[in-house]
Amino acid sequence: MNLAEGWTLCDESGAYSVGFSLPGDGITALHAAGAIADPYWGRNEYDLRWICGRDWVAKRSFSTSRTDLVLVVSMLDTVAEIAVNGVTVLASDNMFRSYRIDLSAALRLGANDIAITFRAPEIEAAKRQTAQPYFVPFSANNTPIHNGNMLRKPSCDFGWDWNIALGSFGVYGDFYLEPRAQTRITAVGVAQSHSAHRAVVTVTADVEGEAEGAEVSFALHGVTTQAKVQRGQAIAALVVENPALWWPAGQGAQPLHDLVIEFGDQVLIRRIGLRDAALVNVKDAAGLGFKFRINGRDIFAKGANWIPQDALSGRITPEATRDLLQSAVDANMNMIRVWGGGRYEPDWFYDLCDELGLMVWQDFMFSCHIYPADSAFLADVAIEVAEQAKRLHYHASLVLWCGDNELIGALTWFPETRANRDLYLVGYDRLNRTIETALKAAVPGAVWWPSSPSPGPMDFGDAWHDDSKGDMHFWSVWHEGRDFDHYRDVSPRFCSEFGFQSYPSMDVIRKFADPKDFNIAAPVMESHQKNAGGNARIAETMFRYFRFPVDFENFVYLSQVQQGLAIKTAVTHWRSLKPHCMGALIWQLNDTWPVCSWSSLDHGGGWKLLHHMAKQFFQTVFVSAVPVAGGIELRAINDGTALDVTVKAMAVAMDGSTRPLAEATVNVAETAVLALKINTTDLGVQEMLAYTWADGSTQISGDTFAPKPYKHYDLLPAHLTHQVSETNGIYEITLTAEALALFVAVESDQPGRFSHNAVTLFPGYPATITFTPAQPGAAPRFTIRDLHSATYGPTA
Repeated sequence: MNLAEGWTLCDESGAYSVGFSLPGDGITALHAAGAIADPYWGRNEYDLRWICGRDWVAKRSFSTSRTDLVLVVSMLDTVAEIAVNGVTVLASDNMFRSYRIDLSAALRLGANDIAITFRAPEIEAAKRQTAQPYFVPFSANNTPIHNGNMLRKPSCDFGWDWNIALGSFGVYGDFYLEPRAQTRITAVGVAQSHSAHRAVVTVTADVEGEAEGAEVSFALHGVTTQAKVQRGQAIAALVVENPALWWPAGQGAQPLHDLVIEFGDQVLIRRIGLRDAALVNVKDAAGLGFKFRINGRDIFAKGANWIPQDALSGRITPEATRDLLQSAVDANMNMIRVWGGGRYEPDWFYDLCDELGLMVWQDFMFSCHIYPADSAFLADVAIEVAEQAKRLHYHASLVLWCGDNELIGALTWFPETRANRDLYLVGYDRLNRTIETALKAAVPGAVWWPSSPSPGPMDFGDAWHDDSKGDMHFWSVWHEGRDFDHYRDVSPRFCSEFGFQSYPSMDVIRKFADPKDFNIAAPVMESHQKNAGGNARIAETMFRYFRFPVDFENFVYLSQVQQGLAIKTAVTHWRSLKPHCMGALIWQLNDTWPVCSWSSLDHGGGWKLLHHMAKQFFQTVFVSAVPVAGGIELRAINDGTALDVTVKAMAVAMDGSTRPLAEATVNVAETAVLALKINTTDLGVQEMLAYTWADGSTQISGDTFAPKPYKHYDLLPAHLTHQVSETNGIYEITLTAEALALFVAVESDQPGRFSHNAVTLFPGYPATITFTPAQPGAAPRFTIRDLHSATYGPTA
């Protein structure tokens, strides 16, 4: 019996009473009922923080003809009690656990009442802080609602440097009744063992069951077998010959197979991909390597960090999530990191990653704070970790479990931790060991990494500035205001976080601001910038690289151009270091609400210019321009099978005319290969480098490189023209230019998807961009920008 509908939500004072549906959150319910203003509009957030300072109660009635029922609950947010007919049947304070509650003592035949009391998270968190034997610091600069480290709830619900702070509450997973079963599977473990050449894979299924001696049947890929439950377990091995292997996106196909398990009346299906995944850490002359090996093949991880799809969980949908993940794949990404300040995603999220070939780096949900280390807290964490590991481990996409996000660094961030490092280091070690022990007990073959960033197991060094070992978070360019070239000063083994901010696109800005607020210093714009000094840093960087834009809309455009250039500088250099560097995960893929941030996708799924640029610089075969002493090296990179790549280099003047510089053909296998070196003296004062690369006569791609900041080039009016044609609802925009046109971007007044954007145009070489509207309707109107028009103003 699904209990999703028919709830009424009231606050403790009785001032508010609205309809409520599950899964859902209270703030979304209040807004849908018209009881509060849109939390995302203007500065409304600050007028709505009172919500998380009150208790709320959701109630409904239901009827039943039997009392031997179990209530199944998951993702209950967070400090909450459930009562049936006035009898408390559950008191929970961990959103990351699920529950099966025997209701037989509370139910009655016929009508029953059920109520969920959601305690005020701000108040409950403060109570738990007060009860600690010593103060447990939290990142107050990120979280205007304090003490979020006290609750097992998404850290970003208390605010973050990209997130709204509302301290939401609700139920986001299961909430239903079912009969208490005599025979029931409680957990399924799945392990794979591959033969040396992967011609045979043995899949071992380990079922935990509640009926001793009962028979369990297993079926996979045409192979069937049975086993009896003995001492609570039934174990079966299924041998698959000549398996069709699962590969990350860009490396092969993603075949999935149903492992069907039958136990009495219960049938469970686990959809698995046959693959062998390992994290390879080998000491070398540089330090300690970090790379993923899938089916024996070393994979350069290209991707981004994932945060919750929306700040309010009631607004999260599988459809919108699929769109975001598909966009990652469409931009040639093959990995996402589920960041430790959000939530463990539902099963369908990992199903999508399995289907799309997106490897998942899964953090446990601890981020940027110090956490309690008392026995009760750690015991609860151990249960949480075991449950999440058992729930998710079988997914082909899940290739790494990571203990936390930035907790090692947090040991140096607070006055208390600096004054008494030993106390807090011991507490961290207890937490980290609890997580590792619980994970490996639940999933013995789990691939584990202690923290991100981390120089390696039992190493508590500075992985923000030491690029020689483990994974690195590199934030010096953004947080320290360093030049983009500083990305080239480090050679990470694997960079799991780095980023640069931009403004959201204009269509998103119009969803939270009036035209009168279209100014970077306007209070509304500042309220949608959660990183201290972020707007000033975006503007200061523009002064460094560009002539300043002529108006607000072009400021928004140029902020996205420079964001793309920053990340392109990092990725193209680090890819050129392969195999020394074997991964680059951009911070971040998506936004939780409309905000200035580091994301490549806007809130709602639109592509920023960075995402279009990522589609190019993450492509399988790419040529990086790397400044070196005396010139520029062009380094060919290949993440696929070996091929001959012909690179042609040219000098391009501001009028778009080109002259050849050099040409070379190189065979590029898996590692980066130097194709050409262009001397600094080969380029004139007002010339840039342009180059193309091809496989024989088949053109692959091309790029440009400016040796100096763009403000030093005297751009000419490009006199851009465009023609639009429509076929079956899809629009083709053909662009032409009379001079070199840089970062040519097309915008639409309707939501939809462009095939590519931020392109370079040369005279006589038109470009065609397609636009697919999200919904059929009136013909869209297009706006076209380029670097000249943004900084000099429009030309006739």
